[in-house]
Amino acid sequence: MPMQSPAEHELACLIVSSLNLEQTAPERIDPDAPLFGGSLGLDSIDALEIALAVSRHYGIHLRADHPDNRRIFSNLRALAQHIERERQTQVV
Repeated sequence: MPMQSPAEHELACLIVSSLNLEQTAPERIDPDAPLFGGSLGLDSIDALEIALAVSRHYGIHLRADHPDNRRIFSNLRALAQHIERERQTQVV
């Protein structure tokens, strides 16, 4: 399994805690595996919970109507990269 970056691990911890995935160790989430329809068993309600947790934790608003949501939420790595890009644009 590919290693998680520090940002990916932080996000994995946030996902596990916000979705109450007690049976899932954050470090065991493959950053390249699909978040939805994969081994985590996440659904569209979970996507809303993740978006809310990301908003609270990082101050990044993930809009339901964003045209790239399928890519952004495709896996842990893509979501972490999107958050980092958005955080960088907020600083500038």
